Amino acid sequence: MKYFLPIIGTLIFTGCTAQETYEIGEIKTPKGDILIWLHDETPNHKASFIQLAKEGYWDSLTFNRVIPDFVAQGGCPDTPEGFNDPDYLLAPEFVDRLTHEYGALGAGRDGNAEKLSARCQFYIVQNKEGEHRLDGDYTVFGKVIKGMEIIDAIVAVKRDSINQPLTPISLDVNIISMEEKELKILYNPQ
Repeated sequence: MKYFLPIIGTLIFTGCTAQETYEIGEIKTPKGDILIWLHDETPNHKASFIQLAKEGYWDSLTFNRVIPDFVAQGGCPDTPEGFNDPDYLLAPEFVDRLTHEYGALGAGRDGNAEKLSARCQFYIVQNKEGEHRLDGDYTVFGKVIKGMEIIDAIVAVKRDSINQPLTPISLDVNIISMEEKELKILYNPQ
């Protein structure tokens, strides 16, 4: 469980026993549910994801770009409104050990020189070999801990010439609390 520590958590006291709980990203889709660990090493991206999830920001949006052996991308579409609003841009938080491995959660962005993240857009790496050419250019701020088979199914859907699913794949993004013992059951390092 070293991977999960240190983790910002809250203590819940039940009788004399303390149970530490953690905030986990949950993405519900028509194909199934995905659980995401949010990295403490990228505090601004983590806080932004939690804030937008709690506000229901993504709940009317979809996975708008899906490419087999690459990524499933969700949130705002690639529009100037999505990338130019300063309230929706974040400075990059590159951490050497957080790479674009299979299941990594990253922040989308346009080609801006500062490599500012569009906090409204995220992607999950679906390539089993990873997408390490993106390391140091896009912020990785989480990792799927349950549901990669759902991501595999999402990128396999029929899509148009710009890789948008022909049948929209809706998002319902939430933050749930999980105890460490539940996380240990889910966590399976590759």
